[in-house]
Amino acid sequence: ISSVGPALPPRELGLGSTELTRISIFMNVFACHVNRAPVRGQVTKVEHRPGSFLNAELDKASTDNERNGVVIDSPHGTVAAVQVAGLVARRIVCWAEAGAALGIGERFGLIRFGSRVDVFLPPAATPRVAVGQTAIGGETVIAEFGGNPATPLVRIS
Repeated sequence: ISSVGPALPPRELGLGSTELTRISIFMNVFACHVNRAPVRGQVTKVEHRPGSFLNAELDKASTDNERNGVVIDSPHGTVAAVQVAGLVARRIVCWAEAGAALGIGERFGLIRFGSRVDVFLPPAATPRVAVGQTAIGGETVIAEFGGNPATPLVRIS
C-alpha cells in the first residue's frame, strides 16, 4: 500500500470535484499484476487516458501517467478502480466493459510490470490498510462500508 488519503478522482470518471479517500496499491516488477474488482456491482464507465510512464510509486503518476478507469456502481455507492501504468509498464489490459456485472474479487484486467491501482472510495467506506502494508490479491480487505466487516472491499491487484 503506497498511500491512503484524500485525493481528487480523475476528471474523466465523472465522480465530481470533491476529494475522495484514495487507496493506492503499488505493484513492483515481481508482484502479480492482475487487477480484481474491489466491490460487486455494475460497471458504469470504462475510460482510458494516454499519458507518461513515470515511476508508479510517485503520487504524480496518478495524474500524469497512462491510466484506465473503471467505475463500478455498488450497493454501497460508486467505487472507481484506476489502473495506472508505471515506468516499465507500457500496456494496460482491461476486460471490463460498461454494463457488465462484476463480482467482488473478480479479475477485470492487468497491467504489464511495475504499476499501480488507485481505488477511490465512497464516503461510507473506511480504509482497513496502512501505508507500507503488503496485500494479497483477492484476499486482503482494503476497506469496509460503514465499519461493517460483513461488507468488505478486497484488494484489486
